[in-house]
Amino acid sequence: MEYVPINGEYITLGQLLKLTDCISTGGQAKPFLQQVKVKVNGEMENRRGRKLYDGDVVEVEGFGSFKVGTLP
Repeated sequence: MEYVPINGEYITLGQLLKLTDCISTGGQAKPFLQQVKVKVNGEMENRRGRKLYDGDVVEVEGFGSFKVGTLP
């Protein structure tokens, strides 16, 4: 599982996909989520604007798992 640090209270799922190199531009988020299975905390998710908070776990089929966390 890869750790994804965040500076604020949350990031969106689209931002996480870009930070983890699952997509190269933000505009690819919507089509990507229509084609690839993505789970947030074990539940299927297809909204690029889904807010991810400290401790959330995102599983992206073919790319791995990511844990969101705030910087100390």
